[in-house]
Amino acid sequence: MIYKQPVRRRNHGFTLIEIMVVVVILGILGALIVPNIVGRPDEARATAAKSDLQQIGNALELYRMDNGHYPSTDQGLEALIEKPSGYPEPRRWNVDGYLKKLPIDPWGEPYLYFSEGRQIEVYSLGSDRREGGEGVDADLNLSDL
Repeated sequence: MIYKQPVRRRNHGFTLIEIMVVVVILGILGALIVPNIVGRPDEARATAAKSDLQQIGNALELYRMDNGHYPSTDQGLEALIEKPSGYPEPRRWNVDGYLKKLPIDPWGEPYLYFSEGRQIEVYSLGSDRREGGEGVDADLNLSDL
């Protein structure tokens, strides 16, 4: 007597219903996530610039504590990297410097520095690279943080 094995069907793929469920789930996730991501690069750049400004501000405070004054406008932020020449001459400049390197703003421009006695300002012109502006084009200043 010969026994025949019943033929078993193996499912090797997904059914149309399973594929449709996955597509619907991906569509819902996309509809919820994409609007939250779009428009965020400008916010991320502004946040990075604020972080850089605070880092530069902290280095300037250390410079002032060591030397009794801030670097002049002519000496610029480079005084945080290399010992500056000219007036006012630093008294106890840190041989290791105050920053490893000067950051550039997220829009590819150097941070701007102005010093007048005990008043200093470090700023970025923002995404439009011009003074003034609103929203994502607004200038970012150390004094506003």
